Amino acid sequence: MLPLPLSQTRNLGIISHIDAGKTTVSERILYFSGEIHRMGEVHDGEATMDWMKQEQQRGITITASATCCRWKEGWLQLIDTPGHIDFTIEVERTLRILDGAITIFSAVEGVQPQSEAVWRQADRYGLPRLCLINKMDRLGAAPLTVLQQIETRLGAKGLLMQLPLGSEHNFCGVIDLLSREQLLFNEDGKMEIQRQPLPAERRKEVEASREKLLETLADEDDAILEALLEGKDLPLSQLKEALRREVLAGRLFPVFLGAALRNIGIQPLLDAVLDYLPSPLDLPPLQANIPETEQVETIRCRPDAPLCALAFKVASNEGHKLTWARLYAGRLNVGDLVHLSNHHKSEKVSRLFRLHAQKRERLESVEAGEIVAIGGLKEVTTGNTLCSADHPLLLPGLPIPEAVVSLALEAVSHDDREKLPKVLERLQWEDPTLIVREDGETGELLISGMGELHLEIVLERLQREQGVQVRSGRPQVIYRESIGKKVRHREIYHREFEGKILHGEIDLSLRPLARGEGVQIVSKDGIDSALPRAWREGIATTLQALCQGGIITGYPCTDLEICLEAIPFVAGETSEPGLRAAAQRGGTLAVRRAAPLLLEPVMRLELSVPTEDAGRTLGGLQQKRGRIEGLQSQKEIELITAFVPLTEIFGYATELRSATHGRGSFNLSFSHYEPAPSAEQARFGLA
Repeated sequence: MLPLPLSQTRNLGIISHIDAGKTTVSERILYFSGEIHRMGEVHDGEATMDWMKQEQQRGITITASATCCRWKEGWLQLIDTPGHIDFTIEVERTLRILDGAITIFSAVEGVQPQSEAVWRQADRYGLPRLCLINKMDRLGAAPLTVLQQIETRLGAKGLLMQLPLGSEHNFCGVIDLLSREQLLFNEDGKMEIQRQPLPAERRKEVEASREKLLETLADEDDAILEALLEGKDLPLSQLKEALRREVLAGRLFPVFLGAALRNIGIQPLLDAVLDYLPSPLDLPPLQANIPETEQVETIRCRPDAPLCALAFKVASNEGHKLTWARLYAGRLNVGDLVHLSNHHKSEKVSRLFRLHAQKRERLESVEAGEIVAIGGLKEVTTGNTLCSADHPLLLPGLPIPEAVVSLALEAVSHDDREKLPKVLERLQWEDPTLIVREDGETGELLISGMGELHLEIVLERLQREQGVQVRSGRPQVIYRESIGKKVRHREIYHREFEGKILHGEIDLSLRPLARGEGVQIVSKDGIDSALPRAWREGIATTLQALCQGGIITGYPCTDLEICLEAIPFVAGETSEPGLRAAAQRGGTLAVRRAAPLLLEPVMRLELSVPTEDAGRTLGGLQQKRGRIEGLQSQKEIELITAFVPLTEIFGYATELRSATHGRGSFNLSFSHYEPAPSAEQARFGLA
């Protein structure tokens, strides 16, 4: 059971670009809430939320980590997420089940590429957000620039709630614009905040900023506008209520200032979590499908309702599955049977846990609104709906991003070869973006993932955690196939098999689509109504599988539409196997005639390099077929944005260190697919 009423519960995540300070902020939240009694630092490998050995050694967050704590009259269920693009699935599935989020921006670097990515992910789920401009004590900190970037790059209306006291290394506190107080913090980590009246020399500046805040709020709230026009000085409680309404509606995003490493700005942020972010009761009810029907049911957050939960993450716990789940409705007890709607199976709940990073607290019962871990569910996978067998429900699943890099694995010894498949299966429980397959031509075992770092971490975990020694090849690019022109093809399949005639006829057309639209299979109006629905679905499944397996190069097809123009049906002669065979052969021949082409993945590259090394860096990018998208100067640093084919960027970290004498840094994220050069097309027989 929740320690406090549901109305006082906040399910929130912390999201940002890598190295903006997420884990440091999480550590301060746990410390100031009394959950831990000593703060660990990321750079020392001692942060509570970074508990994996790889996280501690690298100083980055790799997997989402959940915890909970009490702040004043509120109960916080908190998930710290990774900032690196290779682990974006951790952010996606976390945001899917949360009610709100804190987005952290560096006061120096501002809105970075992964900041934009996680913001768009939060937009998809309609999450109310608070913003923290962190690292205000750093040289070059420019909060107003970051505020402007929030508006221009993210298209969001940020509302500055505080002004800084001091700048850069002299930053020591903030001025609260709503209460007109200045807040001074104890950098040694003591809880107390010194609240002082405004200094006379800053009153004019504060009143101007406060008036701007109120005007922005009044633009969205008629009651505030009316009070301002009448010249009323509104009470703090009314302002907070109005601001809360706008935050919950997703129209305004309060922006706070801080320096987490120096323990500045955390307590006001926690107060804002309770003041402005939603409880589970504040959100619109969910819509769940009733399996095998067209009906939709409204799910309300009530413990006395039928059970409805989403398994958003599966972790390996000493070789057993541990399912992270968000309960949207109902109650769950140890020993209960839960129905897995996606698998049409029921399983027994053997254990329930409340999560505290790598530690777990045993529970006997949980209710709607909680985020917990469940032991005993063997068949569950990420995105499954958990419900009761007599009241089946199905929630929307999770989008899984496509892998872009693969490498070959070979076990070192016979024992390693025996253990490797099971170990990889366990890693796939945890990570849906990790794909394991066998190359049909070479017989090699291939693993595919989101990037070099992703696969590097997988190899480390195989050897360190699972004790399996492997040799690996060089990372390889995962290409895509597509087509360059529209074609139409009619295929007739007629064979005798084991005394039966297999007959099927299909008329289909193919046309290329814009990049990023995937494979679309559509049917022309008026296709023979005598054709059973299951047969039509079987044809669509065959064509999807054909495209997924690749036709010429073996890489999946994308960005094309297959239209079923006609499927003549002859009673007593046309059969489903015959139609499937016709679709398989017809789709293959049609693609071969449609000017097939190879698409290569293109990455968005953002670099930070010293001004004197910018020319050398730009020249290197041009040699890699890079397209420079933007160049921005910040004091002695140049920020370069470019798009570079993935094939050209392997091992770039070493090259950049050499070109910038170790002072350059970069961030890489997948952008899109585009046609590969003619030489590469020819290598695959497509030129």
